[in-house]
Amino acid sequence: MRASLAGCRMSVGALLNGLLVSVVAALLWKYSKLSEHAALLEEELHMTRQSQELSQAPIDYHVALQALQEQGTRMVCTGKMHTDRVCRFDYLCYCSEAEEFVFFHSNSSVMLPNLGSRRFQPALLDLSSVEDHNTQYFNFLELPAAALKFMPKPVFVPDVTLILNRFNPDNLMHVFHDDLIPAFYTMKQYSDLDDEARLVFMEGWSEGPHFDLYRLLSSKQPLLKEQLRNFGKLICFTKSYVGLSKMTTWYQYGFVQPQGPKANMLVSGNEIRQFATALMEKMNITRVEEVEKDRGSAEDEKERKDDYVVVFSRSATRLILNEAELILALAQEFQMRVVTVSLEDQSFPGIVQVISGASVLVSMHGAQLIASLFLPRGATVVELFPFAVNPEQYTPYKTLATLPGMDLHYISWRNTKEENTITHPDRPWEQGGIAHLEKEEQERILASRDVPRHLCCRNPEWLFRIYQDTLVDIPYFLEILREGMKTKPSGKKSKPASTVHPGRVREPQCQTSVQTTNEAKLTVSWQIPWNLKYLKVREVKYEVWIQEQGENTYMPYILPQQNYTFSENIKPFTTYLVWVRCIFNKSLLGPFADVLMCRT
Repeated sequence: MRASLAGCRMSVGALLNGLLVSVVAALLWKYSKLSEHAALLEEELHMTRQSQELSQAPIDYHVALQALQEQGTRMVCTGKMHTDRVCRFDYLCYCSEAEEFVFFHSNSSVMLPNLGSRRFQPALLDLSSVEDHNTQYFNFLELPAAALKFMPKPVFVPDVTLILNRFNPDNLMHVFHDDLIPAFYTMKQYSDLDDEARLVFMEGWSEGPHFDLYRLLSSKQPLLKEQLRNFGKLICFTKSYVGLSKMTTWYQYGFVQPQGPKANMLVSGNEIRQFATALMEKMNITRVEEVEKDRGSAEDEKERKDDYVVVFSRSATRLILNEAELILALAQEFQMRVVTVSLEDQSFPGIVQVISGASVLVSMHGAQLIASLFLPRGATVVELFPFAVNPEQYTPYKTLATLPGMDLHYISWRNTKEENTITHPDRPWEQGGIAHLEKEEQERILASRDVPRHLCCRNPEWLFRIYQDTLVDIPYFLEILREGMKTKPSGKKSKPASTVHPGRVREPQCQTSVQTTNEAKLTVSWQIPWNLKYLKVREVKYEVWIQEQGENTYMPYILPQQNYTFSENIKPFTTYLVWVRCIFNKSLLGPFADVLMCRT
């Protein structure tokens, strides 16, 4: 009995010991799990802080990480080719160590268009507005979302971002033409790319001398590629747009063919002026109100006290050697005061303030002339070219000035006297030096009187000539100036060009009749476009195309009335295709109405 009782006691003790061990093990396990959870929370808190270092926007790190792991990256693009494509991403990531963008695949990922291997022929899209340049291509690597378990914890950028390449942030022409204006209108294209969006520059340049201009596009500081390294090894943009619209560019720099205006420009001066106005508001610059005045009488001419000429002064290269004499000649010729501005000595907003009220802007060919986009309507741009440089071959500012709706008058002057130039053959090659070339090549360049057309960007003859200093032949300059001013439209300023196009003509119809076996008539009539009655239009005409079915040619007619009977070249028992459209003020074309099929 005692043995039995002792055994029972041992069994209870063993049971209690087992229970105690189990409880301790459970507590240890729970403690371990709590420690892991605490470590995870601490890590997420740290990553949240890192993410919020990038932005003041709040972010729930756990939710963002879960969305990336479960839903992966999502991409939807507009545009048919890499040259016109802009893509919107959710959770596009960037590996700063590999310097590669990463698309994480999950069952919920979206990739439209799904190009397969064609994505690399040659790229998904251009990161800058410069078309099809191999240093500007964008693509990404692909990984399964499960790979995130083995990678550094991502830092999330909660801002909506616009990811792009600046093409050449050291050059003011490139800053405006290739970066600022395209970025401004890309941001207009998407409603969530507002003043709170953040720009991310991936080309690898440092800030550069004009970084303050980029800051004007957003209330948030732009991010450079190099700065992304400081935030983590894996940066994930919660919502981003990649690429730039090319609709506003008007010039190509000669990478494939010699430089010149783009073949198919899609921008007018009206859009450039809207951009200029928006940027001036950001710089707190108010343009003097453009008041329409009748300048016809001599008394009115005497009242032009506020008109002035601006001369861009350069202090390093491409000098005007007799600048003081040129300024005096301009003052006497225009009977206005002359103001000089300099990128080297003045702030850019200060220069814009002066230019925005000028009547005439005079400058040597150079990037500073992009500031002409801030000139008031009706102003004149006078561009000076060094010896042997043909103005017709280098026309970014002429093209800008003559965009429809820009309303600027353009004049070019070219130094034709070699004795009025100072060259710098011993300078570095990028500033026009030629001392590094073979003697025979140097002699050829020195003997040349006209730089031949060439591709970008290191042609030594072009660099040698464009970096010359010039003594302006004042009598010849004034002769060219007076001749050029003869073609200037009357009046100081003109009204913005109308861009209202006519609509379709309404209710087009045709009637036919056969007169004889060889003679027939075709009558076409229509009603005016719907928007015509709301517009003040000087001149309205109608264009009618008539094509015999099965033929490749058509007969066009311009008519002042809304119906017309055609008999010439109209054959009996024949089907004719007829198109009708409206024309405003000689050049504003409406769409054709649906084709009519008329059987005589």
